[in-house]
Amino acid sequence: MNQKEIPSLVDRQRSWFRTGATLSIHRRIQTLKALKTCIQQQETAIHEALKKDLGKSAFESYMCETGLVLSEITYMLNHIRQFAREIVCPTPLAQFPGKSFKKPSPYGVVLIMSPWNYPFLLTLNPLIDAIAAGNTVIVKPSAYAPSTSQIIRTMLQSCFDERHIAVVTGGRAENSCLLQQHFDYIFFTGSQAVGREVMTHAAAHLTPVTLELGGKSPCIVDSTANLPLAARRIVFGKFLNCGQTCVAPDYIYCHSSIKESLIREIKKQIGKQFGNHPLCNKNYGKIINEKHFNRLTNLIHPGKTVVGGAFNSQTLQIEPTILDHVTFGDQIMEEEIFGPILPVLTYESLDEAIHKLNTLPHPLALYIFTNDKKAARKVLSRCSFGGGCINDTIIHLATSEMGFGGFGESGMGAYHGKDGFDTFSHHKSIVDKKTWLDLPMRYQPYNFIHQWLIARFLH
Repeated sequence: MNQKEIPSLVDRQRSWFRTGATLSIHRRIQTLKALKTCIQQQETAIHEALKKDLGKSAFESYMCETGLVLSEITYMLNHIRQFAREIVCPTPLAQFPGKSFKKPSPYGVVLIMSPWNYPFLLTLNPLIDAIAAGNTVIVKPSAYAPSTSQIIRTMLQSCFDERHIAVVTGGRAENSCLLQQHFDYIFFTGSQAVGREVMTHAAAHLTPVTLELGGKSPCIVDSTANLPLAARRIVFGKFLNCGQTCVAPDYIYCHSSIKESLIREIKKQIGKQFGNHPLCNKNYGKIINEKHFNRLTNLIHPGKTVVGGAFNSQTLQIEPTILDHVTFGDQIMEEEIFGPILPVLTYESLDEAIHKLNTLPHPLALYIFTNDKKAARKVLSRCSFGGGCINDTIIHLATSEMGFGGFGESGMGAYHGKDGFDTFSHHKSIVDKKTWLDLPMRYQPYNFIHQWLIARFLH
């Protein structure tokens, strides 16, 4: 689809939405079931596309992408009727006789712009929530993951009328053209820089947005932590998808007394999980493109590299790498790393660590490894972040029972499950006033009796 066709596509979707074609709960359920069947039939092709784009193994692709998408569809199918019900609210005595309720209603024409790091998951999950809420949707996958974008386009075109669900592929020109259109809701996942641009364009039409961004997510390890287990879970969360995960631990912030022991345990775990030669591991992925590969290799300081550091410019692979003797003033701490490089910084007291973290932009995630429950509660209460884990990493996003999202510099809004349904719904507040009685106190001419009655009803 070329840029000239985009405005007419938006108009066709808006016209179709206005017919009420998406409002039936039965229709929404049938659409979700059709999407589920299509994914199951194309699972091998999806995994092959992810292998081409990011070097992901079939197991990792299912665990982190298709499996989670299918789980979200199943959850939504099991709960959509409940989510779509009108919610009865107490009616004030002043409005007697009447019934008050909130009615979930779709926004209309939705734009979903997705990133390249989990190109299937982060395109389909918000799509599922938008469909369940009753919207029409235009999906714009990332041009950096062309194979996955193409399989998404093929799937959705084969299953759905483009007046309901459409896919626009391409790069910056198509993104710019889409953002110039009037949508009823925009859902964007990506960088902070592009998020600002999305929000600027949305403001022209006063379009509400959800921004799923990122940031430098800290991983605190205190002196009471189980270091072998912490290392195992940190290595998993950090180097999954070669560190190209928005909620990956960006850096370790550990108590100085356990730094050396923790680095030794992390080195052991890298060997156990990826082998002594990770670049030869067929299940170890690659960096998305040469631009990001060069950015990352420039962040590897030879004098501070204590684990890994090797890379292959032909395959765009970088070993799991640990940097020591890093400070907050180093180049690597100036922006989100988004790759398999893990700096280690230290603190002397937890209060010092909390104070430092609170001077930095709000991260999308925060992790703390500790056996001290008071310490964990203190960090969770006093630090600002989107979501996170105690004694684990990244798994908080792998459930439909909790919303996922950031705030401030890491984004706004949330999705998954009920939160996702609500994100793509406007809840209309309605009073159904009965006609068999009409109390006269609110009507002019006013007098003392009216004032006395109003005071009694309102207080």
